[in-house]
Order: sequence, then structure tokens, then C-alpha cells
Amino acid sequence: MTNAQNLSQQLSQCFADQLLDNLLEQGEVTIEVAAENYFNVCKKLRDDERFAFEIMIDLCGVDYLSYGQDEWKTNATANGFSRGVEVAEHGRLRFGDELPEMSSGRKRFATIVHLLSLKNNQRLRIRVYAEDDEMPVVSSVTEIWNGANWFERESFDLFGIHYDGHPDLRRILTDYGFVGHPFRKDFPLSGHVEMRYDPEKKRVIYEPVSIEPRVLVPKVIRDDSRYSLPEDEE
Repeated sequence: MTNAQNLSQQLSQCFADQLLDNLLEQGEVTIEVAAENYFNVCKKLRDDERFAFEIMIDLCGVDYLSYGQDEWKTNATANGFSRGVEVAEHGRLRFGDELPEMSSGRKRFATIVHLLSLKNNQRLRIRVYAEDDEMPVVSSVTEIWNGANWFERESFDLFGIHYDGHPDLRRILTDYGFVGHPFRKDFPLSGHVEMRYDPEKKRVIYEPVSIEPRVLVPKVIRDDSRYSLPEDEE
């Protein structure tokens, strides 16, 4: 039995009905827990000697609003190259545009945590979904791992996920007075406003966005005789 298989089995035995999912894939273990059990599961993962996950490597937010949906599709053939794109969707939204209907069929916001146990030489990924899409809230784990402080602030800033119990939950990357959360799938790629330094006013000013939103479509190139170099040039 591999180290990852042993960890997955121990998690199933220890947490039993607290796990919504226990996935072992590509040698990595990912568990999913309900928001109500998230804090207690994390605390036991740190304190129980069978796990001893004393280090939190990373914490981030995820927006599953348009999960599994394509903005563009190529019509590339097996022996050529082409470009193809569908009509404008959420990727080209501008401020004030009407939002299209989008749904992935699951709860929208989740927090992902990556843990490391030096003692047992094991890694673990935890996913917890916020119950309310309109006001996503999950427990803060800063009491368990101090390093979660800035990670949770980043997740709040970029995704708008609130962390209950966080000692200082405020924006960390965006400007003061920033409107919205830029990593949400329904946030315009071009943003809401432009900013530049005005030498006459001697300050930064905000203006309407002048950039035309667009989505880059990669060119699919097939390897066939049409693209082969002559022998003397190879």
C-alpha cells in the first residue's frame, strides 16, 4: 500500500461521515468536507499524530460559476489549422452589461487548502464549498495555522469569500474603494475603470474603460507535410 493510499484509508476511518468525498488520483489525496465540519476536521488533521499536518502550504478560492463551459471552440481538423470562436459571453463583459445565465450545477464558491506533514511525509488537499452563493462564508483556520491569515485575505479580496473568525479580514491586493472581486467569473476582464496618473492634477484619476474586451483564440497547428521544412533547411 502506498503512502497516499494509506492516508486515504486513515481519513475514511477517522472522519467517517464527515467526509463528502475522498478522492485518490495521480498519487494525491483530496477530501471534501461540509462547511459546518471544516474547522473541526482541519484542527484534528493538525493535532492527531496519525496525520500531523502542521504546515498549511496554500489556501485559495475557486469560483465554479461557469465550470465545464467553453467560451470558444475551434473547428480544427486533424490535418490543418484554424481559428474559431463563438459569440461574446461572460469573458467579454463590460461594466453595465447584462450577465448571461451561467451555472455549473454545483455550489459556486469553494476554498481549497493544501497541507503538508513533515513528520509523516504526506500531503493533503481539502475542499470546502460555501453554502450560500450570494454571501459565501466558511470558517477561518487562522487559529489552526497562522499562515492562513494573508491567504484568506487574498481569497476574500479576489473572490469575495468571507472567513468567519478571521482577525483582520480586509482587502490585500486591490486598491482602496475597489468595486467587486476580480477573480469572480462574472467580473469583466477589462475591469470597471481605468486609472492613470494625471500630471496636472498631480494624482491618480479613474476613467471609463477604453479597452475593447476580447478573448484570445489560440491557433491549432497540426504536424503534417504542409509544414515540413525541406531537408536542406532542417
